[in-house]
Amino acid sequence: MRGYAAAKGYIVAKEVSEMASGLTDHRPQLSRLLMDPTIGTLVVEHQDRLTRFGAEDIRQLLETQGRQLEVLFPSETDEELMDELVDDFVAVLTSLAARLYGRRTAKRRAAHMQACVKRCVEQAGAV
Repeated sequence: MRGYAAAKGYIVAKEVSEMASGLTDHRPQLSRLLMDPTIGTLVVEHQDRLTRFGAEDIRQLLETQGRQLEVLFPSETDEELMDELVDDFVAVLTSLAARLYGRRTAKRRAAHMQACVKRCVEQAGAV
């Protein structure tokens, strides 16, 4: 991220790393960044690290303030609605699994669920 910022000529004012679900509203460090008018460009590695849902709303609100949101690695599935819906569904499943089974097993279960969902989508597309 630092290399990207340097290559773009950005001056890094703040760096934030927050351990929180992209589905939760209680993200104090993110809230401080969004409320800080001195932050002109908010750069995130992946959109889902910012939020699972509503990233476009955050982008639009920042733009109305003359600020911007930049996603370093945009999702490859943004082009197709079905892939986007699958990603959203997997995000919800991941969050539920994390709450039900804890973080360690949630990753394994989420990967398994994601594989199952993708197989179902592929099979549905083949029909």
